[in-house]
Amino acid sequence: MYKSSFIFFLGVLNFCFAQKNDFQNDTLKAVILNGSRIEILFKEDSRSIQIITAADIKKLGVTNLADALQVAAGIDVRRQGIAGMQADLYIRGGGFDQTLLLIDGFKVDDPQTGHHALNLALPIEVIKRIEILKGPAARIYGQNAFTGAVNIVTKDTQESNFTTKLQTGSYGQVLADATANLKLKTSKHLLHFSKNTAEGYRHNTDFNATNVLLKSVLNASKQPIEVLAAFSERKFGANGFYAIPTATEQYEATQASLIGLATTYQKNNFTWKPKLYWRRNEDEYLYIRSNPSAYRNLHITNKIALELNGSYSSYLGTSGFGVEFSNYFIDSNRLGSNKRQMISLFLEHRFQFFDQKLDITPGVVVSYFSDFQTQAFPGIDFGFQLSDIVKLYANFGKTYRVPTYTDLYYVGPQAVGNENLDPESAISEEIGVKITKNKWQFTTALFNRDATDLIDYVRLSAADAVFKPLNIQKVNTKGIETTFETSFLIANAPQRLQLNYTFIDDQVAPTTAAFSRYSMNSLKHQFTSTITQEWFKNWKNTVTFRYLERTSGYSYTLLDASVSYTITNLELSVYANNIFNTEYIETSLVPMPKGNMMFGLRYHFK
Repeated sequence: MYKSSFIFFLGVLNFCFAQKNDFQNDTLKAVILNGSRIEILFKEDSRSIQIITAADIKKLGVTNLADALQVAAGIDVRRQGIAGMQADLYIRGGGFDQTLLLIDGFKVDDPQTGHHALNLALPIEVIKRIEILKGPAARIYGQNAFTGAVNIVTKDTQESNFTTKLQTGSYGQVLADATANLKLKTSKHLLHFSKNTAEGYRHNTDFNATNVLLKSVLNASKQPIEVLAAFSERKFGANGFYAIPTATEQYEATQASLIGLATTYQKNNFTWKPKLYWRRNEDEYLYIRSNPSAYRNLHITNKIALELNGSYSSYLGTSGFGVEFSNYFIDSNRLGSNKRQMISLFLEHRFQFFDQKLDITPGVVVSYFSDFQTQAFPGIDFGFQLSDIVKLYANFGKTYRVPTYTDLYYVGPQAVGNENLDPESAISEEIGVKITKNKWQFTTALFNRDATDLIDYVRLSAADAVFKPLNIQKVNTKGIETTFETSFLIANAPQRLQLNYTFIDDQVAPTTAAFSRYSMNSLKHQFTSTITQEWFKNWKNTVTFRYLERTSGYSYTLLDASVSYTITNLELSVYANNIFNTEYIETSLVPMPKGNMMFGLRYHFK
């Protein structure tokens, strides 16, 4: 708790500085999608939501989405290697299978495993903002938004232009990309291509990645239709990434793609938002890179989905409703050929009382699965605007996760799946406060999650040869999360400070299993501090400090820094990662690289 007191003290000091200056927070103007039903301004929402804007990402100097998410409160991105080539996404102590990723509201969950969630992590050049919803999100997004969801919002084309960038640095890494915006009379188009390669920071950690994205708005002057197409290919050496640390010759290649259509239609008090999309993922794994016949996995998954979301406004408030039809398919040499149909019905209503100071939003999702029982998951949000700048809120919800095909059907030398698994479920509660002004922003929240039927890979007796997943684990997760952001002047030079702190306490109930592979290892303490400074015209530098301690007691500190200088349309940049040469790991026993740097040139043609 002394860490929390220290952070609060820093917040008070910087609040005093902030009173003398104006600070405009772009996140207050952003509309949170929230499943594209009821649109609510950030400052009016009664949930824990954090926004990372394109400007924030640029100031950090990072080169990929995984690194950008590292600074968010309550977000644990466990990377293996550099450039986010392989990374898993955790929210508030949950697992990577319990986090849902969306792109422009399209749900890109993979039925094989949540391990592939970030395979479609978009290049930072096309990201407008990242919306992070923490807490039970099943009522809003449906299955697998167990601990929260991350929605990547792509940029809009405002004018015709072209941007190219080249970065190079440690471990032979080269990143080259080009982004074109074309605005025509009746349509708008954004096209991006990037290539990222590296020799690797140790044996068999080289990689070669390609990203392509096309976003078009057709019939822009009448009834706009949005078209989104994204493709990502990654090929990388996976020294010790999976199995055991001595498996130094592993290799993986993935291809992930998304094609989606969406539009918005308004008539009277109704708003309709239909979506149609197809998500595909291909994953090839080799135990020995030079000998594919020794052990090889090949999985191909497809998701085809149709959503119709709507809202209706009246004197009683705003009603949100929606229906989702999804078909999942997998063809795999280890998991077999399987398919799943899903239908979900969503309903929620936002009531407002006492001159809109009090808002209450109950809702429920009912989901039918062809291979699981139909289930209902309710939730409710409360908010009270105590003053113009202070809002109190609370929310409660039941949430769930459907077992992945790996949980159900995997057959390997160390583990086998279990076709009789049930979905995981949890009941979550949260209370918090948001304080927002032009000069600063402060939020804090207390949260609790009681999870049951969690899937644990166990051996019931010493005689068992392999691990098998069973619904036997119970975990209670409590925590506190605090964010603070302000700007001030030092000698008339603009400064911007961000502080985040999260504390998590996991209580894992004992099981009857003789051997268990279940390990939370959450971030018990997570503190991040980011300061951006502009001492000279066209000059910006950012320093990020992070302290992380896991429930196992393992802890480490990291310091990153970036500097950029702009000359007309040319930008020069330097990014330094892990300046103190800290030796640390984020997952498994894979050592992360020591200090490394990237130098960049970026040119913008108007």
